[in-house]
Amino acid sequence: MRGRSVVSGPLGLLFLFFLASASALAPAGPAGRGATGPPAAGAAAVARGSGTPLAGFMIQSTARVADPAAEVSSPGYPTKGWYRAGPRSTVLAALLAAGIHPDPFRSTQQKLIPAADFAVPWWYRSDFSVDGRGTRTHLDFSGVTSAADVFVNGRQVRTASAVAGTYTRHELDITALIRPGTNTVAFRIRPNDPRKHLTVGWLDWLQPPPDRNMGIVRDVVVRHSGPVALRDAHVVTDLAVPSLASADLTVKARLRNDSSRTVTAVLSGTAGPAALRRQVTLAPGESRTVVCSPADHPGLHVPAPRVWWPAGTGGQPLHDLDLTVAVDGVTSDTARTAFGIRDVQAPVNADGARQYRINGRPLLVKGAAWSPDEFLRWDPGYAEDRMQYVRDLGLNTLRLEGHLEPDEFFELADRYGILTLPGWECCTKWEGEVNREGSGEEWDAADHAVARASMAAEAARLRNHPSVISFLIGSDAAPNAEIEAEYLQALRAADWNVPVIPAASEESAPVTGRSGMRMTGPYDWVPPGYWYDKREGGATGFNSETSAGPSIPTLDTLRRMLTPDELETLWKQPSAPQYHRSPSSVFSTLTLFNAALAGRYGSPADLDDYLRKAQLARYENVRAQFEAYSRNAEDTTAPATGVIYWMLNSGWTSLHWQLVDRYLDQNGAYFGAKKANEPLHVQYGYDNRTVSIVNNRPTAASGLNARVTLFTTDGTETYDRTVTGVHVEARGVTSTSLTLPATVPGPAGTYLARLLLTDTTGRELSRNVYWLSTRVDVLDHAHGDWYHTPTSSYADLTGLGSMSKVPLRVTAATERTAAGTSTTTVTLRHPGTTKTPALLTDVDLVSADGTPLLPVRWSDNQSSLWPGESVTLKATHRTVDPHGTPRVRVSGWNARAVTVPAG
Repeated sequence: MRGRSVVSGPLGLLFLFFLASASALAPAGPAGRGATGPPAAGAAAVARGSGTPLAGFMIQSTARVADPAAEVSSPGYPTKGWYRAGPRSTVLAALLAAGIHPDPFRSTQQKLIPAADFAVPWWYRSDFSVDGRGTRTHLDFSGVTSAADVFVNGRQVRTASAVAGTYTRHELDITALIRPGTNTVAFRIRPNDPRKHLTVGWLDWLQPPPDRNMGIVRDVVVRHSGPVALRDAHVVTDLAVPSLASADLTVKARLRNDSSRTVTAVLSGTAGPAALRRQVTLAPGESRTVVCSPADHPGLHVPAPRVWWPAGTGGQPLHDLDLTVAVDGVTSDTARTAFGIRDVQAPVNADGARQYRINGRPLLVKGAAWSPDEFLRWDPGYAEDRMQYVRDLGLNTLRLEGHLEPDEFFELADRYGILTLPGWECCTKWEGEVNREGSGEEWDAADHAVARASMAAEAARLRNHPSVISFLIGSDAAPNAEIEAEYLQALRAADWNVPVIPAASEESAPVTGRSGMRMTGPYDWVPPGYWYDKREGGATGFNSETSAGPSIPTLDTLRRMLTPDELETLWKQPSAPQYHRSPSSVFSTLTLFNAALAGRYGSPADLDDYLRKAQLARYENVRAQFEAYSRNAEDTTAPATGVIYWMLNSGWTSLHWQLVDRYLDQNGAYFGAKKANEPLHVQYGYDNRTVSIVNNRPTAASGLNARVTLFTTDGTETYDRTVTGVHVEARGVTSTSLTLPATVPGPAGTYLARLLLTDTTGRELSRNVYWLSTRVDVLDHAHGDWYHTPTSSYADLTGLGSMSKVPLRVTAATERTAAGTSTTTVTLRHPGTTKTPALLTDVDLVSADGTPLLPVRWSDNQSSLWPGESVTLKATHRTVDPHGTPRVRVSGWNARAVTVPAG
């Protein structure tokens, strides 16, 4: 069979697609860096044949501007007392950068920001100049939230009824209004309400921003071209699968004659190695799509193509599309983009589950949900840090439920090989017609028009990226027949040819049919054994969003986000509302999590005890979730085909739904996921006590030895068994003949299980340590609800509290390995002064004053060591001040805390 995919150029406009977008304002030091302030809102100079984003805006509330719009939008209007904003900025993002409000990420300070300030429109104003005459000038923009009246040089060019919706794109011909020297564009931005407008909202993720993200969060581009404009340039790729022996490329571009005379235009350029040339005669005002195919350009048939693969399965080669249109030998317009050659199929299997195939090969989707910054501030370095964490975690997919990030995000995903699942968000206006339990209002005719334009814009923008493997046209609910037809028409017109999914839930739609996905939760605490049962959120099929809810950050992060009193409440008052959890009454407290922590590990004695128990609990639970889905992927009945952890990160300082916190610090959840998804992995099944080997690598592994040893918490060995000569296929699973006994030797209560995987030379390939109980967690499925399943009795892990402290020997050294990058090597050794193992030993890289050095990527962490054992860890990080020396801070469940220099 042959599969098809499509990419588009950044100048494409036929279907109203997005530009690279989001705010240029960075969060205040999220990763140890200072915030990126807005640039001066000076005049941007625009040359012929180019598109130039406005450099920034001056903004002010209409409540403080009495002058008429014609004056406000004219060159030379004084903006004394206005605020500077970046080229992509919400109102509140600009005010925060100006220091108008306190840090909203700390304590409850966001409550101090008056929402009434954002109940009126705000002015956005910027200047630009245009070089050259006899050319056309267009204003090209999207990302307006929620709607805007648009003015150029004192004249209104669009009303808010025509410029509505975050995802619609607009190209306005402003040639007749352009004058020599300085020109001015002004937007009068209307307030946003995600219940009423097809924009963005935050649901129960975090406390919503008081301005509801009103502003302009995409680039506003001034385009200056000759008589013929070049738009909608893209490549449709057709890869032969499963052979991958060849690919056919079809190049499409729309030429539009903006002049009043008939012209002959020459379209030329390259698509990968193939040269292109086509001559077209256009009548005044005529627009025509030019198609170059292998039939007329043989070079577009590519033998042995360089194919794009997801991370861990192959490389991520990208190819260039460069096009120019000329009239009378003079360049009129240009387009350039990158594209990848790959095929995506996602049939629904016999069990009703969506099974993705990339380039003809089945793939277990292991991903997490991505959140932007709460104020939609875009920091490319911070985004790349998080993308590197995704690869470090062994994940291959990110889901974006609404909040569709700028082009730079998808370019990062293309480069890192991270698949993306974008789609519309639930429970707001987007589902107002079909989700009566949500908070969105019903649609009218204007809403249908905005939705159609939004789908067209996103389809034409996202087809550009090989990392995009689907679009979810519904989330909690599927669209009805009318809306589905509108979406599908826009997608077909944009040459969209990766799967369209009707919903992230189990719902269906008339044309797209069954979703093949399920949204069964949980979203709050469940025990680790929950994930192995093939019901509710357990490991079967494709679960589009699921996790055990709360994820307590490290003490370093908690001290940045909570006051001392709030830190006390965190562990002393389980039923107290937590502002940094959720505005939803369902998720406002830590009641379930804290009860389970006390029931399984024992009541916390103080904050430090609470936090070390919380890290153990998150490690074991997240590890079990990914391990269960990995093991069950090879089942012959109802296999697991995909899981999206809810979520990768939060848009602010949060106590739930995150594998990594706002400041990129890593806790037990992070390292539990990293352990579960390591390339070659030995693991324990909570349901049947078997030992399995999961091979995430593209090659088979043979001659493996799997060993399991059981210990009491004081280190006394009670059971030991090894199986040799184990073979596991590439990207496969082997359940060995190794099963733990039904009756565990030794006293009842808590015990430890150490799993080791070695090769024929005895070299350790994988180590995995579990803390288990002879009394298991018992789930009460009969009384479960949509967000969790109750636990009627807890496992007994209180025996961990009796483990004696272990004084580890620690050595560390740091060397610079590349420009701006260093590697710190840390060796931990258990001296054997006690037979008690050191459980889940945590290593942090800190500065001289104890501040964590972030981001950092560890080869491994939170290790467990028995007497005489040692482990060497490597941390990759940015080089610290050359006059300073990083330090290594060691802590953990029962390792004696120590900090040593790593010079």
